[in-house]
Amino acid sequence: MEKSPKPVRAPKIVYTKIFINNEFVESVSGKTFPVINPATGKKICDVSEGDKEDIDKAVAAAKEAFKLGSPWRRMDASQRGRLLYKLGDLMERDAEIIASLITLEMGKPFLHAYGETLWAAGVLRYYAGLADKIGGKTIPIDGDLFAFTRHEPVGVCGQIIPWNYPSGMFTWKIGPALACGCTVVMKPAEQSPLSGLHLIALCQEVGIPPGVVNMVPGYGPTAGAALSNHPDVDKVAFTGSTEVGKIILQASINIKRTTLELGGKSPCVIMDDADLDEAVQFAHDGVMVNAGQCCIAGSRTFVHEKIYDQFVAKSRELAEKRTQVTGDPFDPNTQQGPQVDEEQYKKILELVESGKTDGAKVECGGAAVGGQGFFIKPTVFSGVTDNMRIAKEEIFGPVQQLFKFKTLDEVIERANATTYGLGAAIFTKNIDNAMLFTQGVRAGTVWVNLYDVVHPQAPFGGFKMSGLGRELGEYGISAYQEVKSVIMKIPQKNS
Repeated sequence: MEKSPKPVRAPKIVYTKIFINNEFVESVSGKTFPVINPATGKKICDVSEGDKEDIDKAVAAAKEAFKLGSPWRRMDASQRGRLLYKLGDLMERDAEIIASLITLEMGKPFLHAYGETLWAAGVLRYYAGLADKIGGKTIPIDGDLFAFTRHEPVGVCGQIIPWNYPSGMFTWKIGPALACGCTVVMKPAEQSPLSGLHLIALCQEVGIPPGVVNMVPGYGPTAGAALSNHPDVDKVAFTGSTEVGKIILQASINIKRTTLELGGKSPCVIMDDADLDEAVQFAHDGVMVNAGQCCIAGSRTFVHEKIYDQFVAKSRELAEKRTQVTGDPFDPNTQQGPQVDEEQYKKILELVESGKTDGAKVECGGAAVGGQGFFIKPTVFSGVTDNMRIAKEEIFGPVQQLFKFKTLDEVIERANATTYGLGAAIFTKNIDNAMLFTQGVRAGTVWVNLYDVVHPQAPFGGFKMSGLGRELGEYGISAYQEVKSVIMKIPQKNS
């Protein structure tokens, strides 16, 4: 019988420096920045603050590691796969400490952070298996010619990851990059560098050659901008806000390959024939998970008018129960921890107030918990209309908005009336309604009778301003490859 994971309430902070060329080093400037515990508002420790000079060093190391004839370029693809698989094993070995660091620095309930870390190890194993399955093809062109394609690694990759799923986003980025043979410079979010630095240390332990993976903690406008603008970075992968995604895309002065996984305002549609209790639970979890700090959150819940009042009552009941398990993220009974920092906390509360001002009804919550830390009560709004701010803006907090609709055609049109297109869901027993919705809604992932189920094998990404490209699955490796055509003259071609 497997033992229950145990949180480490005061984990020893081992790694606080920049990681370049398989060494932990101080920042060039000597500057540091504080990491704050959102459950208390108090400082955990200081971490080296990377800037342009540190990014330059890291990119130079990655470029050197990618040189023709280097140990990394000469390594068999199957060996790259073995390294990724072993890295997944080490993540599982250290899952309790990694999860404890995540809980400490960004407030995710420990058991959720532990589950995320085990799931993330599975992403590495998926890409480990793909590493030696990446290849080109021979092409029967006309004449006495032989043509084939090579799928080559794109080169040096700049990867900027968010704070809401630190271990998951680490593997989403590094897994396909290393499987394809690229080298990496990664910037973790300034709110959650501690877990990232532990993960990057595992890359050293597993035997990945120097310079192949590098990590520079720092702030977006300095380290992040230097990384995305660097002329020797061949590809940028970013997960975060749409606002920052726009800046990164505009800054790609040397036409970098770019993938962006950005914001969302995802619709969750409940038809009148749905299993009501199941739909209520999925819709609740879909917006409240991770204290609402999830890009794919089902933050626009459209409920058929025939079952609207019942749905509101059941949603209110679930949110009230969740309020009782909001608190200390190290407590195994906790379902909701704090918001990640004071900035997010204030933004969410300001949007909640706008909902009240615009005329939506607060069914539950609608305020801060009070006391120390950045805790917000699980909140449910009913009577929400499409023109309200809470209906249009990404809240990124534990706030559910309940809309009423009459027909499927109407709700598809309203679901698409947004600049975002990351996810969507429909709950129905009618296969015709399900198929029409999946065809009509403009979103990168559509769920039927469930919500927020993500697996390494299936691609993930958005339509419209929710991003560019796809991560996960076989689609996730395409952005890390260049396709080269090779055409050779031969004496004679035979079929």
